[in-house]
Amino acid sequence: MAQAAGTKTTLTGLLKSFRIGPAGVSLASFTLSPVSFVKMRKITQAAVDYAGTAVTISLGLIGIMALWIGIMKIAEEAGIIRFITKLVTPLTRRLFPDVPSDHPAIGAMIMNISANMLGLSNAATPLGLKAMEDLDTLNQKKGVATNAMVTFLAINTAGLTFIPATAIAIRVSLGSASPTVIVGTSIIGAACATVAGITAAKLLEKLPVYRRALELDPPKDSGSTDQKGA
Repeated sequence: MAQAAGTKTTLTGLLKSFRIGPAGVSLASFTLSPVSFVKMRKITQAAVDYAGTAVTISLGLIGIMALWIGIMKIAEEAGIIRFITKLVTPLTRRLFPDVPSDHPAIGAMIMNISANMLGLSNAATPLGLKAMEDLDTLNQKKGVATNAMVTFLAINTAGLTFIPATAIAIRVSLGSASPTVIVGTSIIGAACATVAGITAAKLLEKLPVYRRALELDPPKDSGSTDQKGA
């Protein structure tokens, strides 16, 4: 018998017998050493800890969403959103031709983009979710993103911002001598990304393959089916 030495990442085994069988086939018999999962306790503890972290993040997001959606509702009742919407109607009409100018989604999108430009990511998140929810009310084919949704997502993902508060805060925490020096380059980079995203969205939505994806499925003719069955 022979025993193989192993490490922490390999299994060890005890070779009991070895012989050459018929047709030159090697036959071996061995026993593996017992396996113990020494890190199972750490894995379990980490799973519990991160589950608690997920709950904490979710509760915080619920509070933020309630706050900013409430502020949006106040602004809507006060006529602020209607006023801003009228100012940017020429732009929104070109970007989102499928969305009526007086639809609630326009106000939510404007507030989301404004929050992103000011670096208020905590405010932009719930407003973006509200905008997508409002846009979905215009969607005739549920489960498939409309052209307006894709364009809005391209603008949102590009992250056009005039005050990159998060990046500035990171530079301050790392002891940067001039944390705001990135403002100019950040604006230029985000503007280029926004233009590229909008251009790509507008070009792709004209392709037949994407147009067919938004077409409604033809209704099933139940009458003809019944006649065939009869």
